[in-house]
Amino acid sequence: MTSSNPLPPAHAGTKLLSPLQIGSQTYANRVFMAPLTRARAGRTHVPNALMAEYYSQRAGSGLILAEATMVAADGCAFIGEGGIFDQACVQGWRGVTDAVHAAGGKIALQIWHPGRAAHSSLNAGLQPVSATNRAIQTSRIQTLQGEQAYEAPRQLDQTELPGIVQLFGKAAQRALEAGFDGVQIHAAHGYLIDQFLRDSVNDRSDKYGGTIENRARLLLEIVDACSLIFDPSHISVRISPLVAFNDIQDSDPTALVRYLARALSERNIGALELRQADHSHAEEAQLRKLLRAEFRGSLWVNGGYDQLSAEAAIASGEADAVVFGKAFIANPDLPERFRRSAALNPVDFATLYTPGDKGYTDYAALS
Repeated sequence: MTSSNPLPPAHAGTKLLSPLQIGSQTYANRVFMAPLTRARAGRTHVPNALMAEYYSQRAGSGLILAEATMVAADGCAFIGEGGIFDQACVQGWRGVTDAVHAAGGKIALQIWHPGRAAHSSLNAGLQPVSATNRAIQTSRIQTLQGEQAYEAPRQLDQTELPGIVQLFGKAAQRALEAGFDGVQIHAAHGYLIDQFLRDSVNDRSDKYGGTIENRARLLLEIVDACSLIFDPSHISVRISPLVAFNDIQDSDPTALVRYLARALSERNIGALELRQADHSHAEEAQLRKLLRAEFRGSLWVNGGYDQLSAEAAIASGEADAVVFGKAFIANPDLPERFRRSAALNPVDFATLYTPGDKGYTDYAALS
C-alpha cells in the first residue's frame, strides 16, 4: 500500500528542499522531523543504541526534533519516553547525537514536563502537578496497570515555580553536554507549560494566572533560563493554541498568540513551531498569518501537510519550514522521497509505542 496523495513532477519542491539559515545554523532543507514519542527508552528513560539507529536513519531531515524528553525524573507520562534529568541520560543521548551528526544531520532536543498529564503510578507514587488542581476529564492515560483515569493534580505553589524553571535550565545544560544542536521548549498539547498558558486550565489568582502576561510568565522565564545555555537562535518553542488535546482550550487564542509572538521576538529565539489541528482550517490560517506578521524569527508549521501543501506554504512565504510527523515514522528518507516524487510507506500504527525494532527501525528506505 502506498500514499494516495497526488505527486508533483519529479524534482519539484525546490523551495521545500532548499537550505534554511537560522542564526549560525544552516539546515540542509526545510523538511523537519517532528518530536515523536516512541517509548523505546524503557523504564530507565536512558536513550539507547536502538534510538541512535532510528534517529540516524532520519538524518536527511533538515532538523530532527527529538521526542518530548523528561526534564524531571518524576515527570513521566508515556512509560518509556527518554529523559534528560541526569548524567546517564546525557550519555545515552550522546550516542544518539553522535550517530546523527556522523550521518550529516542536525538534531535538537524537545524538553518537556507533562504536568497533570502524568500519573502517580508512573512516578513513584508522586501526585502530578499543574497550574490547577483539576484533572483531565476528556481522556485516560495508559499505565503499567492498564488504562486509568487521570488523577487530580496538586496545584503548584508560586514558590515552587522557580524550581520548575530551573528544571528546564538544567535540561538545556544537559542537552548541550549531550551534543544537541539546540532545544525546543514544549509549550503545546496541554502539558505543563500549556497548562499555564491557556485559561481553560489556568485558574490561578497569583502572578502566574489571570492575564495573558501572567499566564505566559512561566514560559518566558523558561526561555530566559535556556538562553543562558544556548544561543537564543538555537532555541525554538512549540505552541498549539487551537489544539484541544489533554482537555485544554483558550477563550482568546488570537490575543494569546499575538502576545507570545511579540514577547518571544524580543528574546530573539530562533523559531516558533505552530502545531495545528489541521492546517486547512480557517482559524489556523488566521493564526499563521498573525504569527508571520508579529514574530521576527523563523516560523515552522505542522499539522496535516503533504508534499504539495508543504511546498505551497514555503513558496508563498507563509512558513520557513514544515514539520512532519507520521510521514517520518514510516519514511526515514522522507526528503529524498520528496526529491524523487516517490510514494510513501504507510504507518503501522500498532507499533507506535511497542518495544523493539518492529515499526521503528525496519521501515524501508529507497534503494
